Amino acid sequence: MLTRRHTLKLAAAGLAASAAPAFAQDWKAKYPELVFAIIPAENASGVVERYTPFVNYLSKELGTKVTLRIANDYAAIIEGQRAGNIHIGMYGPASFARARMTGAKVDAFAIETNLDGTKGYHSVFYVKKDSPYQKVEDLKGKNLGLVDPNSTSGNNVPRFVLNGMKIEPETFFSKVVYTGSHENAVIALQQGTVDIAANWWNDEQESNLLRMARKNMVKAEDFRIIYKSEQIVNSPMAYLSDMPEELKAKIRDAVLNLATKDKSAFDKIYEGKQGPLVAVDNKAYDPIIELNKFVDDLRKKKSS
Repeated sequence: MLTRRHTLKLAAAGLAASAAPAFAQDWKAKYPELVFAIIPAENASGVVERYTPFVNYLSKELGTKVTLRIANDYAAIIEGQRAGNIHIGMYGPASFARARMTGAKVDAFAIETNLDGTKGYHSVFYVKKDSPYQKVEDLKGKNLGLVDPNSTSGNNVPRFVLNGMKIEPETFFSKVVYTGSHENAVIALQQGTVDIAANWWNDEQESNLLRMARKNMVKAEDFRIIYKSEQIVNSPMAYLSDMPEELKAKIRDAVLNLATKDKSAFDKIYEGKQGPLVAVDNKAYDPIIELNKFVDDLRKKKSS
């Protein structure tokens, strides 16, 4: 027998079913275009070539236009997401942590993995292979190349490491240069603008240096590592928290299945040197927030 309660439940279910397509249309009407942005880890042409197939794949999967934007610097992607102008961002760990620290309503949903399944990478200090330097302490009075104030492997971890060595960069080195990207840091080292450069390094199979070598920008054997950090949590992809749940679920599904649904687009990004993107949440980056705070405190002490 149908009671009044059953009738109400059926009516509610009917309303929900009829509303579902409307909700789908609502988000497509509100988001006729989505912006995917990425930090400038390499030169702009390299990013465009690497990520255009992914953006095309995402457009097809979501059924709406997705535009690729290369941020001018690490802070630009943070500001873009805080303003709601960038819907999906590919961050470094420190820049994502900074976004959260400065009030951007963003959620990490996917993380890069290595071929062995691990989810971390390292910060390294490179010198030229033929230089006499064997350890960081040998470079007193020389020039240090960092990447960007919001770079994990290119600034925050190096500063944390140097602090542990009792080295204050701005006084120990003759000059500290922010190069703007990991590629630029290696080029500055190659050209002699700096004598030591910070960079990212996954393992023996993949690093920024090896990527540059594959593009014939440098020869990897011309450089050597004199310091390698502990493992850092890998880079996240994050979307705006207040986007519709259905849209976020579609983005999540598309990204986490990229390696199998569009292997060529996935391989264009990672060149067979990294594993598939897997699910992650904001908590994974809490230690990076603490690292950022540590570096902020160092900066305050230096200026006081």
